[in-house]
Amino acid sequence: QLQLVESGGGLVQPGGSLRLSCTASGFTLNYYTIGWFRQAPGKEREGVSCIRRSSGSSTNYADSVKGRFTINRDNAKNTVYLQMSSLKPEDTAVYYCGARTGYYCSDGPLDFGSWGQGTQVTVSS
Repeated sequence: QLQLVESGGGLVQPGGSLRLSCTASGFTLNYYTIGWFRQAPGKEREGVSCIRRSSGSSTNYADSVKGRFTINRDNAKNTVYLQMSSLKPEDTAVYYCGARTGYYCSDGPLDFGSWGQGTQVTVSS
């Protein structure tokens, strides 16, 4: 079972920024397609962004975050980041990263077999 750890969440005012990290131990993240998902209370887990395995440029974004969020890899640190800017209250959720061996991205949580424990992001004034 792959072990993923998310970090970087917190409380931020509307319009602020946060950078989330997804790290792994014991395996190389670059060999996996990584997706960021979020789940707000009472709602289903939804896809936010995804980066293909062995790629730094093949990325997907949900329409709700395009132009505000950026996903990227740092292979030297075995980490995938989600840079979030211009945050809105509706971005408030627990954010999770998931890994899948398939090459293509997916916005479906069931397509990802390994998950971290999540990190809370709260956007509020």
